[in-house]
Order: sequence, then structure tokens, then C-alpha cells
Amino acid sequence: MIKDSIFAALELADARRAERRRFLKLAGAGTAAVGGLALLSACGGDDDDDDPAPTPSPTPTPTATGVATDIGVLQLALNLEYLEAQFYSMAAFGRRLPDASLTGAVGTRGDVSGGRRVEFRDPIIASYAREIAADEIAHVNALRAVITAANPSLVIAQPALNIDGGATGAFTAAARAAGLVDATTGTFDPYENDDSFLLAAFLFEDVGVNAYKGASPLITSAVYLEAAAGILAAEAYHAGLIRTELYRRGTTARVAANKISDARDSLDGTPTATATNRQDLDQGISANADGTGDANLVPTDANGIAFSRTSAQVHNIVYLRNTAGLSGGFFPAGTNNSIAALRTSGAFSTPI
Repeated sequence: MIKDSIFAALELADARRAERRRFLKLAGAGTAAVGGLALLSACGGDDDDDDPAPTPSPTPTPTATGVATDIGVLQLALNLEYLEAQFYSMAAFGRRLPDASLTGAVGTRGDVSGGRRVEFRDPIIASYAREIAADEIAHVNALRAVITAANPSLVIAQPALNIDGGATGAFTAAARAAGLVDATTGTFDPYENDDSFLLAAFLFEDVGVNAYKGASPLITSAVYLEAAAGILAAEAYHAGLIRTELYRRGTTARVAANKISDARDSLDGTPTATATNRQDLDQGISANADGTGDANLVPTDANGIAFSRTSAQVHNIVYLRNTAGLSGGFFPAGTNNSIAALRTSGAFSTPI
């Protein structure tokens, strides 16, 4: 028992060190975005003819409108990171994020409903959970630092979150909609075992990848885009890992994951969707719905490119609704954003 406690303490220390490194790097990037763009554009090559480096092209200073939109996109991302970080932190460590990481001037601070530590049977899955949790916690702190560097008054508070696995929990609502459990009486507890944890993680991860990719064209600052791209890459690694583990576990897990994928697509729709014609934006993890066939670990279009989701589509999924609305599902009081259009879901509508 003592040895296990020591190992756990060492693992958490490693996670904290990694978190601080990411925090400082992205916080510095945020400061540069606000105050350093003009300096970067003015820095040319050395006058010494021996220096072959070309003079960098001037970097345009973002307009006020562009910065506002950029921050709005980062706020939307922070809402999702709050959700993921709280889920993974509870599952891996049995604790919520500290209050200092949850405050903000925008939106109402909400509580977290549900969550507990998973008693993992497979130490490898437990290790995955700890690593992903550390990443997601770091994402929260990094995004908060970038927004703070731009304007402290634009940092959003954590909204109310429902990560409960009981009868009234958002995970149960999602599982009922997907057909994983009885539509009326069934419950889904993501903290029950390794398999349940992986399915819950699958529910979140693909949405995060699609959301960051969909938001990237809206970002005008190269510095903000670099930060968002870095988080997108981390989320893609997470998604690929979760898909791989679920596929490896056999037919039952594959069928369940495929049902979750279908449920997501029934919620997000497309601007031209009808009840019988919706674009499959994330796909299941196997070629066939019954879990047979080759793996589909990297969901892409015909060009091998990952799909995008709009802010409205993302909200439809996390609100667990396919009609317009401002709240529901994992965000019972809605998300917090300074740009109103970035907190809404729509009946398969486009975002801002």
C-alpha cells in the first residue's frame, strides 16, 4: 500500500510538471499575441551579408473584431476543456479541478454533478487515463492563460457540468439515445469499469477533434492558431488511442462505439441535412456496424482529411439535442462565451 502511494505521488508530480511546462509555453504565446506582433513584424534580418536568413514578412496586427472572434473561439474551446478535464480528473484521480482554475468574469460559475475514480483493472488503461487527464487539465490552464494575457475580463468561468452516471446523468441520457441501454430505465456509469470509461472517453474525444478543426478557419491570429493547433493535435492523439483500445477489445465494444458514433451524427446534422440524409462526420471504429470488418481508427473523408464540426453542431452534441436551445446534456445551464452565437445550438444550423 505504501509503495502504491509513493508511485501515485510520483505520477501526479510528473503530471504537474508537464502541466506547468505546457502552461508556461502557451501563456507566453498568449502574451506575445497581444503585445508582440508588431515587434515580430519589425524584426528583419541582420545587415551582415554573411547572414543568409531572409527578412521575415511583416505579420499583420489582428483587428479588434478579429481578436474578439479569436477570443470567442478560445472561450468555446475552454468550455469543452472544462468538461473533459473534470471527467478525466475524476476518473483518473478521483478529484475535481481546483477552484483557482474555474473562476472567470464571463458567465456564471457552475458546479460539477457526479464523477468518481474508476477502479481500473488494466494498469495500462489506468496509465492512459492519468496521461489524458494531465493533458486536459493543462489545456484548461493554458487556454485560461492565453485569454488572460489578451484581456483578463474575458476569461470564462466554468459552467455547470453534468458528468454523472446515474439515472439523471448526462452519460445515461447519451447511452439511452445511442441504444446502449434501455431507453427508459437503463443507466450508463462511465466510472464502473475500464470498458465504460473508454466508451465515455470516445463520446468526448472525436467531438473535440472536430470542434478544433472546425474553429480553425475563424482564428485570425497566427499565435492563437498555433496554440489551438497544438491542442487539436493532442486531442487527435487521445481520440486515436481510445479508438484503438475499443477496437482491440472486440465485437461488443466496437458495436457500442459505432452506436455512439451514430448517435452523435443524429444530433449534429448538417446545414443541408434531412431526417434521412445526414453526413457522417466521425464514423464508427469498424467498417461494419456489427463490429466486423477492418478497423476505422482515423475517421476521414475521401482525401484522408479529418472532419470539421461547427459550433452549433458541437453544442447539439454536448447538449444532447437536435433542436435549437441554450442548454442541456453535459451543460445543464449552457456554455459560457462572450459571443452569444458561440453558446447556442441549432436545429442543424451554421454558427456565427
